[in-house]
Amino acid sequence: MEANNKKTPFSPQRLVIALVAVVLGVALVIGAKSTWKQESLETLAASSTPLEVALSNGKPSMIEFYAPWCTTCQMMAGDLASLKKEYEGRVNFVMLNIDNSNWLPEILKYDVNGIPHFVFLNPGGEAVGQAIGEQPLPVLKANLEALVANQPLPYNNSRGSVSGFNPQSQLQQGNKDAPTNHGHPQ
Repeated sequence: MEANNKKTPFSPQRLVIALVAVVLGVALVIGAKSTWKQESLETLAASSTPLEVALSNGKPSMIEFYAPWCTTCQMMAGDLASLKKEYEGRVNFVMLNIDNSNWLPEILKYDVNGIPHFVFLNPGGEAVGQAIGEQPLPVLKANLEALVANQPLPYNNSRGSVSGFNPQSQLQQGNKDAPTNHGHPQ
């Protein structure tokens, strides 16, 4: 029996395919690492200050009304995580999921009709400003600096891209068993 010793000839197409495979593999690894480092809305919500505590502990607060399906909210999660870390101990960060009808009184009180919707509260729990929709990190940071210094917010009533929300639909649904309450009391 004779062994088949045929060698495959060198082919530029095979080299290109091999290089593309290596580049795609590296891109996947890099992409996966950046995904692992991103904060999720669920993680932020689970570690947020409960509203009752924020209203009574004498610190200024930033409330974010959000929903898990809100792509703008998801995109801003990393910025909010960095702000939360930077202002830890000085500002309460409260996250209220609009899909949980238990937050309907707050949704109506702060006139939430698009998300994300940020409400800034002074140490006494009174609303002193808001920002609606996608907000650049410097805008939120400037508002938090002013909030901590008990100064007027430089970007009060700032508006960016929003995900629509109709609080009246919450009234009609009457859903108190929302699965996305993220650990906050019902």
